Amino acid sequence: MAILSTFFDTATRATINPFNFFGFFTMQSNIILVVVLLVAAVVPLSGRRQSRSLMLARGCATTYIAITGVVYNVLLAGLEGGVSLAWANSVLHIILPLYAAIDWVIFSDRSALPLNKIWVALVYPIAWIIVVTIRGATDGWVPYPFLDPAQGYGVVGLYALAIAIATVDFAAIIYAISRLHLLRNLIPGDGPETRQAELGLHPVIQR
Repeated sequence: MAILSTFFDTATRATINPFNFFGFFTMQSNIILVVVLLVAAVVPLSGRRQSRSLMLARGCATTYIAITGVVYNVLLAGLEGGVSLAWANSVLHIILPLYAAIDWVIFSDRSALPLNKIWVALVYPIAWIIVVTIRGATDGWVPYPFLDPAQGYGVVGLYALAIAIATVDFAAIIYAISRLHLLRNLIPGDGPETRQAELGLHPVIQR
């Protein structure tokens, strides 16, 4: 809703290019998060458990939205430009990132993510940077000034490297947190015995 409202609000004030509007990392990270969370909510309703791939997608989506929230609130909040609707800006840069972080840290409906899969979190940011660089070199559009090829590809390369390093750092934190289950012992039927039973395992009873 926040994304659509921003789109139509912008369209009332200027001619809008959908490829430009949806080319921002903020928009894409929010869309990725919403889609992944919807899938994660629908799967259990069909009687199935969330797959490893879906868990990995949730981890990646949480990583991207965390980057959006931290970068905006630390570096960009209060600056001109960006989302014009105040409430939509809050949803995209504050509310959804906070919701994703709370959901990931507190609830136990996920399994631990293997650290050797951290590279998966890099696939989307690298693809995004490549597309942005190509567009900047061809039609001149870039979502953020620091990725403008006019500065020189060396400068863009350094920023791209910084983005990759930041993604790995954020993903490492998200993956590590996946091993925590703060509410596991508070939710009936969500303890280790229940999970062993679901896997067909039987705890050894010591006498």
